[in-house]
Amino acid sequence: MENVTGDWTRERAEQFLDERAIPIRLAMQTPDGGLWMLSLWYRYRDGNLECATGAKAKVVRYLRENPAVAFEISTNEPPYRGVRGAGTASVSPDEDKAVLRALVDRYLGDRDSGLAESLLSPERDEVAIEIDVDRAYTWDFSDRMQARED
Repeated sequence: MENVTGDWTRERAEQFLDERAIPIRLAMQTPDGGLWMLSLWYRYRDGNLECATGAKAKVVRYLRENPAVAFEISTNEPPYRGVRGAGTASVSPDEDKAVLRALVDRYLGDRDSGLAESLLSPERDEVAIEIDVDRAYTWDFSDRMQARED
């Protein structure tokens, strides 16, 4: 993630992406020219965003047709802040579920829940989605929202 503009430095944006276990909102174009958006778990790793999903999910077909994406990772509670941008997604098998396991650990804390067991089931065929971030914009309304509370 080299091209970062807005309120934060690249280092601060990376820190935010590492610290926040909130979903990424991922937007893309469908094969018929429509728009599609969904939320996925992510992790920031080696300058890219990584997600996982079922191999038969619509998003997989859409990204294989057109890998251009837009994304947003932001807080849902004030003060609002986050990172949004655009990039190129690639889809690859997550045969040993390495990405999914890391995401389960990040978002659920452990693998002892019914949800974790369901996601990590050997019957599930998973893929990894890697987003090469072309550009990112950061915003942080902390100062502005703090002033309103005074």
